[in-house]
Amino acid sequence: MSMPVSAQDSAAWITQTILDFLQNSPENSLANGTTEKAWETALVGFSNGADPIYASYKDHVGEFHWTPLEAFDLAYPGANAPAEELTVISYILPQTEATKADHRQETRVPSERWTRTRIFGEKTNEALRRHVVATLQEAGYQALAPTLLPDWKMMPSERFFLASRWSERHAAHAAGLGTFGLCDAMITPLGKAMRAGSVIARLSIEPTPRPYTDHHAYCLFYSQGVCGKCIDRCPVNALSREGGHDKKKCLAFLRGVTADYVKNTFGFEGYGCGLCQTGVPCESKIPTLEDLED
Repeated sequence: MSMPVSAQDSAAWITQTILDFLQNSPENSLANGTTEKAWETALVGFSNGADPIYASYKDHVGEFHWTPLEAFDLAYPGANAPAEELTVISYILPQTEATKADHRQETRVPSERWTRTRIFGEKTNEALRRHVVATLQEAGYQALAPTLLPDWKMMPSERFFLASRWSERHAAHAAGLGTFGLCDAMITPLGKAMRAGSVIARLSIEPTPRPYTDHHAYCLFYSQGVCGKCIDRCPVNALSREGGHDKKKCLAFLRGVTADYVKNTFGFEGYGCGLCQTGVPCESKIPTLEDLED
Protein backbone atom coordinates (compact mmCIF):
# COMPACT_ATOMS: atom_id res chain seq x y z
CA MET A 1 0.00 0.00 0.00
CA SER A 2 1.24 3.52 -0.84
CA MET A 3 2.01 6.09 1.83
CA PRO A 4 -1.12 7.37 3.62
CA VAL A 5 -2.41 10.83 2.76
CA SER A 6 -5.34 10.95 5.19
CA ALA A 7 -6.40 9.58 8.56
CA GLN A 8 -8.54 6.99 6.77
CA ASP A 9 -5.61 5.98 4.57
CA SER A 10 -3.39 5.70 7.66
CA ALA A 11 -5.84 3.34 9.36
CA ALA A 12 -6.01 1.13 6.26
CA TRP A 13 -2.22 1.23 5.83
CA ILE A 14 -1.51 0.18 9.40
CA THR A 15 -4.17 -2.52 9.35
CA GLN A 16 -2.74 -3.95 6.14
CA THR A 17 0.78 -3.77 7.59
CA ILE A 18 -0.35 -5.98 10.47
CA LEU A 19 -2.21 -8.43 8.25
CA ASP A 20 0.68 -8.68 5.76
CA PHE A 21 3.10 -9.49 8.58
CA LEU A 22 0.87 -12.29 9.84
CA GLN A 23 0.48 -13.65 6.34
CA ASN A 24 4.08 -13.44 5.17
CA SER A 25 6.56 -13.26 8.03
CA PRO A 26 8.44 -16.45 8.95
CA GLU A 27 8.42 -15.11 12.52
CA ASN A 28 4.71 -15.98 12.68
CA SER A 29 5.29 -19.54 13.80
CA LEU A 30 4.32 -22.10 16.43
CA ALA A 31 7.91 -23.38 16.28
CA ASN A 32 6.66 -26.96 16.08
CA GLY A 33 8.77 -28.10 13.13
CA THR A 34 6.08 -27.25 10.57
CA THR A 35 4.98 -24.12 8.74
CA GLU A 36 1.96 -23.73 11.03
CA LYS A 37 1.32 -20.10 11.97
CA ALA A 38 0.71 -18.92 15.50
CA TRP A 39 -1.84 -16.38 14.27
CA GLU A 40 -3.88 -16.20 11.09
CA THR A 41 -5.59 -12.82 11.29
CA ALA A 42 -6.06 -9.72 13.43
CA LEU A 43 -8.74 -7.26 14.49
CA VAL A 44 -7.42 -3.68 14.58
CA GLY A 45 -8.75 -0.58 16.33
CA PHE A 46 -7.57 2.92 17.23
CA SER A 47 -7.92 5.33 20.14
CA ASN A 48 -6.71 8.87 20.71
CA GLY A 49 -3.91 9.60 23.16
CA ALA A 50 -6.03 12.24 24.90
CA ASP A 51 -9.02 9.94 25.43
CA PRO A 52 -10.13 10.43 29.08
CA ILE A 53 -10.44 6.66 29.48
CA TYR A 54 -6.65 6.45 29.86
CA ALA A 55 -6.71 8.81 32.83
CA SER A 56 -9.49 6.70 34.33
CA TYR A 57 -7.22 3.64 34.18
CA LYS A 58 -5.03 5.29 36.79
CA ASP A 59 -7.98 5.09 39.16
CA HIS A 60 -9.12 1.64 38.08
CA VAL A 61 -5.79 -0.14 37.51
CA GLY A 62 -3.34 1.97 39.47
CA GLU A 63 -1.52 5.30 39.40
CA PHE A 64 1.42 3.44 37.84
CA HIS A 65 -0.56 2.68 34.66
CA TRP A 66 0.80 4.87 31.87
CA THR A 67 -1.23 7.20 29.76
CA PRO A 68 -0.23 7.15 26.08
CA LEU A 69 1.58 10.45 26.57
CA GLU A 70 3.58 9.14 29.54
CA ALA A 71 4.71 6.13 27.51
CA PHE A 72 5.50 8.33 24.51
CA ASP A 73 7.57 10.72 26.62
CA LEU A 74 9.67 7.81 27.89
CA ALA A 75 10.55 6.88 24.32
CA TYR A 76 10.85 10.43 23.00
CA PRO A 77 11.90 12.70 25.88
CA GLY A 78 11.71 16.35 24.94
CA ALA A 79 9.47 15.76 21.92
CA ASN A 80 6.71 17.88 23.51
CA ALA A 81 3.96 16.01 21.71
CA PRO A 82 0.42 16.96 22.71
CA ALA A 83 -1.61 13.93 23.77
CA GLU A 84 -4.15 14.79 21.07
CA GLU A 85 -1.52 14.12 18.38
CA LEU A 86 -1.02 10.52 19.53
CA THR A 87 -2.89 7.46 18.27
CA VAL A 88 -2.90 4.14 20.08
CA ILE A 89 -2.99 1.30 17.55
CA SER A 90 -4.48 -1.80 19.17
CA TYR A 91 -4.96 -5.25 17.72
CA ILE A 92 -6.46 -8.57 18.71
CA LEU A 93 -4.83 -11.85 17.66
CA PRO A 94 -7.47 -14.59 17.87
CA GLN A 95 -6.36 -18.14 18.46
CA THR A 96 -6.55 -20.39 15.40
CA GLU A 97 -9.35 -22.92 15.05
CA ALA A 98 -6.84 -25.76 15.45
CA THR A 99 -5.51 -24.30 18.69
CA LYS A 100 -8.98 -23.74 20.11
CA ALA A 101 -10.12 -27.25 19.13
CA ASP A 102 -7.12 -28.82 20.89
CA HIS A 103 -7.51 -26.72 24.00
CA ARG A 104 -11.24 -27.29 24.23
CA GLN A 105 -10.57 -30.95 24.92
CA GLU A 106 -8.35 -30.27 27.93
CA THR A 107 -9.69 -30.05 31.48
CA ARG A 108 -6.58 -29.80 33.67
CA VAL A 109 -3.46 -28.81 31.73
CA PRO A 110 -2.80 -26.79 28.57
CA SER A 111 -2.67 -28.33 25.11
CA GLU A 112 0.62 -28.18 23.24
CA ARG A 113 -0.67 -25.78 20.58
CA TRP A 114 -2.05 -23.42 23.22
CA THR A 115 1.22 -23.44 25.12
CA ARG A 116 3.25 -22.88 21.96
CA THR A 117 0.99 -19.96 21.14
CA ARG A 118 1.51 -18.55 24.62
CA ILE A 119 5.31 -18.74 24.30
CA PHE A 120 6.22 -18.67 20.61
CA GLY A 121 3.05 -16.86 19.58
CA GLU A 122 3.92 -14.08 22.01
CA LYS A 123 7.37 -13.90 20.41
CA THR A 124 5.49 -13.41 17.13
CA ASN A 125 3.49 -10.69 18.85
CA GLU A 126 6.69 -8.97 19.98
CA ALA A 127 8.05 -9.18 16.45
CA LEU A 128 4.80 -7.69 15.15
CA ARG A 129 5.02 -4.79 17.57
CA ARG A 130 8.59 -4.11 16.43
CA HIS A 131 7.57 -4.39 12.78
CA VAL A 132 4.73 -1.88 13.14
CA VAL A 133 7.02 0.52 15.02
CA ALA A 134 9.77 0.18 12.38
CA THR A 135 7.30 0.64 9.53
CA LEU A 136 5.97 3.82 11.08
CA GLN A 137 9.44 5.16 11.84
CA GLU A 138 10.62 4.47 8.31
CA ALA A 139 7.65 6.50 7.10
CA GLY A 140 8.72 9.42 9.31
CA TYR A 141 6.42 8.93 12.30
CA GLN A 142 7.53 8.70 15.93
CA ALA A 143 6.31 5.36 17.29
CA LEU A 144 6.85 2.94 20.16
CA ALA A 145 5.47 -0.24 21.68
CA PRO A 146 4.79 0.43 25.38
CA THR A 147 5.32 -3.17 26.55
CA LEU A 148 8.76 -3.20 24.91
CA LEU A 149 9.96 -0.12 26.79
CA PRO A 150 12.69 -0.84 29.38
CA ASP A 151 10.52 0.63 32.16
CA TRP A 152 7.51 -1.59 31.45
CA LYS A 153 6.88 -4.18 34.14
CA MET A 154 4.25 -5.79 36.32
CA MET A 155 3.48 -3.88 39.50
CA PRO A 156 2.04 -4.94 42.86
CA SER A 157 -1.59 -3.93 43.09
CA GLU A 158 -3.68 -3.79 46.26
CA ARG A 159 -6.81 -4.31 44.19
CA PHE A 160 -5.60 -6.77 41.54
CA PHE A 161 -2.53 -8.41 43.18
CA LEU A 162 -0.50 -7.71 40.03
CA ALA A 163 -1.10 -5.24 37.21
CA SER A 164 1.07 -3.76 34.48
CA ARG A 165 2.25 -0.29 33.65
CA TRP A 166 0.59 -0.68 30.23
CA SER A 167 -2.23 -3.14 29.70
CA GLU A 168 -2.74 -4.35 26.14
CA ARG A 169 -6.30 -5.38 26.98
CA HIS A 170 -7.17 -1.97 28.40
CA ALA A 171 -5.77 -0.30 25.29
CA ALA A 172 -7.92 -2.64 23.17
CA HIS A 173 -10.94 -1.78 25.30
CA ALA A 174 -10.27 1.92 24.67
CA ALA A 175 -10.11 1.18 20.94
CA GLY A 176 -13.58 -0.37 20.88
CA LEU A 177 -12.31 -3.93 20.50
CA GLY A 178 -13.90 -5.58 23.52
CA THR A 179 -14.97 -5.70 27.15
CA PHE A 180 -13.91 -7.77 30.13
CA GLY A 181 -15.37 -11.03 31.35
CA LEU A 182 -15.70 -12.81 34.68
CA CYS A 183 -12.23 -14.35 34.28
CA ASP A 184 -10.71 -10.93 33.36
CA ALA A 185 -10.11 -12.04 29.76
CA MET A 186 -11.30 -9.67 27.05
CA ILE A 187 -14.34 -10.66 25.03
CA THR A 188 -14.02 -9.35 21.47
CA PRO A 189 -16.09 -9.79 18.28
CA LEU A 190 -13.70 -12.70 17.56
CA GLY A 191 -14.02 -14.10 21.08
CA LYS A 192 -11.80 -14.12 24.15
CA ALA A 193 -9.40 -16.89 23.06
CA MET A 194 -6.84 -14.35 21.93
CA ARG A 195 -3.89 -12.15 22.77
CA ALA A 196 -3.48 -8.43 22.19
CA GLY A 197 -0.84 -5.89 21.25
CA SER A 198 -0.47 -2.15 20.77
CA VAL A 199 1.75 0.59 19.39
CA ILE A 200 1.60 4.33 20.04
CA ALA A 201 2.34 6.67 17.13
CA ARG A 202 2.37 10.39 16.56
CA LEU A 203 -0.07 10.54 13.67
CA SER A 204 -3.74 11.31 13.22
CA ILE A 205 -6.24 8.46 12.90
CA GLU A 206 -9.95 8.64 13.65
CA PRO A 207 -10.66 6.66 16.83
CA THR A 208 -12.67 3.48 16.48
CA PRO A 209 -16.11 3.96 18.06
CA ARG A 210 -16.71 2.11 21.32
CA PRO A 211 -20.03 0.29 20.93
CA TYR A 212 -20.36 -0.08 24.71
CA THR A 213 -20.40 2.05 27.85
CA ASP A 214 -19.94 -0.74 30.40
CA HIS A 215 -16.56 -2.46 30.64
CA HIS A 216 -18.41 -5.77 31.25
CA ALA A 217 -20.98 -5.31 28.48
CA TYR A 218 -20.15 -8.47 26.49
CA CYS A 219 -20.04 -10.83 29.48
CA LEU A 220 -23.37 -12.59 30.02
CA PHE A 221 -22.60 -13.11 33.70
CA TYR A 222 -22.30 -9.38 34.35
CA SER A 223 -24.78 -8.09 31.78
CA GLN A 224 -27.52 -10.71 32.16
CA GLY A 225 -26.76 -12.48 35.43
CA VAL A 226 -26.37 -15.83 33.65
CA CYS A 227 -23.64 -18.09 32.20
CA GLY A 228 -20.49 -18.36 34.34
CA LYS A 229 -19.37 -21.27 32.15
CA CYS A 230 -15.73 -20.22 32.59
CA ILE A 231 -15.97 -21.03 36.32
CA ASP A 232 -16.33 -24.74 35.62
CA ARG A 233 -13.40 -24.66 33.18
CA CYS A 234 -10.89 -23.47 35.79
CA PRO A 235 -8.83 -26.41 37.11
CA VAL A 236 -7.90 -24.72 40.39
CA ASN A 237 -11.14 -22.94 41.36
CA ALA A 238 -9.63 -19.52 40.74
CA LEU A 239 -12.96 -18.23 39.41
CA SER A 240 -16.17 -17.72 41.32
CA ARG A 241 -19.47 -15.89 41.04
CA GLU A 242 -18.75 -14.05 44.27
CA GLY A 243 -15.09 -13.14 43.87
CA GLY A 244 -14.47 -13.15 40.14
CA HIS A 245 -10.84 -13.95 39.27
CA ASP A 246 -8.38 -14.92 42.00
CA LYS A 247 -5.04 -13.97 40.45
CA LYS A 248 -2.99 -15.53 43.23
CA LYS A 249 -4.44 -19.00 42.61
CA CYS A 250 -4.17 -18.52 38.88
CA LEU A 251 -0.51 -17.47 38.93
CA ALA A 252 0.46 -20.21 41.38
CA PHE A 253 -0.95 -22.79 38.96
CA LEU A 254 0.72 -21.15 35.94
CA ARG A 255 4.17 -20.80 37.46
CA GLY A 256 4.14 -24.04 39.36
CA VAL A 257 2.08 -26.83 37.85
CA THR A 258 1.95 -25.81 34.19
CA ALA A 259 5.60 -24.74 33.96
CA ASP A 260 6.73 -28.20 35.10
CA TYR A 261 4.15 -29.90 32.89
CA VAL A 262 5.21 -28.03 29.77
CA LYS A 263 8.90 -28.71 30.28
CA ASN A 264 8.40 -32.40 31.06
CA THR A 265 5.74 -33.08 28.43
CA PHE A 266 6.55 -30.81 25.50
CA GLY A 267 10.27 -30.33 26.02
CA PHE A 268 10.56 -26.54 26.12
CA GLU A 269 10.47 -23.86 28.77
CA GLY A 270 7.05 -22.34 29.05
CA TYR A 271 3.71 -22.24 30.80
CA GLY A 272 0.07 -21.63 30.04
CA CYS A 273 -3.52 -22.32 30.98
CA GLY A 274 -6.34 -20.29 29.43
CA LEU A 275 -8.82 -23.14 29.85
CA CYS A 276 -11.41 -20.50 30.74
CA GLN A 277 -11.03 -19.04 27.24
CA THR A 278 -12.20 -22.15 25.37
CA GLY A 279 -15.23 -24.40 25.67
CA VAL A 280 -17.33 -21.36 26.64
CA PRO A 281 -19.94 -19.32 24.74
CA CYS A 282 -17.55 -16.38 24.33
CA GLU A 283 -14.68 -18.46 22.93
CA SER A 284 -15.00 -17.13 19.38
CA LYS A 285 -17.67 -14.40 19.47
CA ILE A 286 -19.66 -11.98 21.58
CA PRO A 287 -22.05 -14.40 23.27
CA THR A 288 -25.84 -14.19 23.28
CA LEU A 289 -28.47 -15.81 25.47
CA GLU A 290 -29.16 -18.23 22.62
CA ASP A 291 -25.61 -19.55 22.95
CA LEU A 292 -26.48 -20.89 26.39
CA GLU A 293 -29.11 -23.15 24.82
CA ASP A 294 -26.53 -25.12 22.82
